[in-house]
Amino acid sequence: MSNGSLTFWIVIAAASAAFGALYGILFHEGPAVLGVTYGTCIGVLAIAYERGALFPRYTTCLRRLPSLAYFAAAEMSLLLVIIIGMGVMGIVVRALGLTDKSLAEVVIPRPQAVIYAMAVSALLIGVLRMRDLIGRSTFTNLILGRYHRPRSEERIFLFLDLVGSTAYAEKHGDFAAQELLKDVFETIAEPVRRHRGQIDDYIGDQVIISWPLMRGIERARCIECIFAIQRMLRDDRDRWTRRFGLVPELRAALHGGSVVTAEIGIDRHKIAYFGDVMNATARLEGLCRQTSRSVLVSEAVLCRIPVLPDGIEAEALGQHVLRGRSGEMVVHALTERRKFSVVGEVVGQPHHGRGVAASHRLS
Repeated sequence: MSNGSLTFWIVIAAASAAFGALYGILFHEGPAVLGVTYGTCIGVLAIAYERGALFPRYTTCLRRLPSLAYFAAAEMSLLLVIIIGMGVMGIVVRALGLTDKSLAEVVIPRPQAVIYAMAVSALLIGVLRMRDLIGRSTFTNLILGRYHRPRSEERIFLFLDLVGSTAYAEKHGDFAAQELLKDVFETIAEPVRRHRGQIDDYIGDQVIISWPLMRGIERARCIECIFAIQRMLRDDRDRWTRRFGLVPELRAALHGGSVVTAEIGIDRHKIAYFGDVMNATARLEGLCRQTSRSVLVSEAVLCRIPVLPDGIEAEALGQHVLRGRSGEMVVHALTERRKFSVVGEVVGQPHHGRGVAASHRLS
């Protein structure tokens, strides 16, 4: 349930409506329809402001302020949004004949209503920020207690590693490297949501993404996600070059299988995965350096995907012994097929070898 999804806003509207109805009960403000109407509109308006959907440039500028200044400015702005929203809603409600109060009464909200709205907004915003902090899927699973007891499941894991981040930090400093990583991670988030994956962890300059097995192989989402990320980085090359002096490149390793998923931690809870699949995926990402390929996928994943996405080719690299493991893994390299313009100029990224046609079906 991403911030821009219809489901997200339906849930926010439903929660706001419930709090609006509760206000009418607690303060005897008349028919329940008024509380529900006010609650829904003010709640959605407050969350839209906090999420940056309302006045996005202003919200972005606020977040650049020091912490205390940001908190004060954000709270004052939220208060102003709520007061104006209540005034506008009062005019609408009066025009619809839902109340017989005077214009002044509906335009100027009562102090108790403003305080209640601020308290409810703070509660909803706090829950959403906690959800953002630990991840949408993790938050839901923790609330539902899905992994309170360890359970075995099939998952696909994608390890993404930013190429050259250490050298960039040595040249430009840790703060500049952090800004680069932050921007790259923010760019990655949208394609991951679009392809129904979940970001499980950030480890240095590496991102760990996963899918339940069937969701990941359906429509080859796990593979399409990799190249969607690469295209976003490549298509925005002017901005990257202007800001950081380079276009970020990623190494990607895709592997899957059976893992044990469990809720761990006392002071800080998280959902963790246990099993050889995690170690093997990390080793496969390291193989990218040895083979000079940017995207590697194991046979265990590729054989489950009947048809590769359009324009994607697979090249068999044979069996490899991964560092720290005794067994061998059959590995394939994935590349985007080169496109040619009318005059024959190569467009897109180069690839190695002839590869396997995108429509090739694997047994």
